[in-house]
Amino acid sequence: MFIWKQTAGELQVALLYKICAGVCMGCVLCCILSGCITRPQKTQKLRDLEFAVLDKEEVPPQLKSQIEEKKDAPFKMTYADQGSLYIAEGYGAQLTTGYSVEVNGLYETEDAVYVHTNLLGPEKGEETKEITTFPYVVIQLEDVGKNVIFD
Repeated sequence: MFIWKQTAGELQVALLYKICAGVCMGCVLCCILSGCITRPQKTQKLRDLEFAVLDKEEVPPQLKSQIEEKKDAPFKMTYADQGSLYIAEGYGAQLTTGYSVEVNGLYETEDAVYVHTNLLGPEKGEETKEITTFPYVVIQLEDVGKNVIFD
């Protein structure tokens, strides 16, 4: 008859293995259970907002002067006046012509208004001049009384 005896070291290793396995199982269980709870996110889109992209001549004079001061570097600003909200975003100095700014999205959430813009470069084959330009966009919309988040 063979009797197997464990040494003290083997018992400690076996106990350590059981503890590690238990901790790992507990972590996995916590991760699985916490994933079942859903909370509404405050960044969830409630609705797209109607807006107009303004020509440079249509920008209110006070906002226009602020843009002129900051146009050399990228900027993001808002201006509210008489129930309208103006959102301006510029991409700083560009060394050639042919750049423009596109509005990819403008929507309202529970807490804020989110705006997404993108700088578009000259199209392939487009003739450009080596003149420094300062592309920016000014958007006008109804003032909904919420902070603006630039994404």
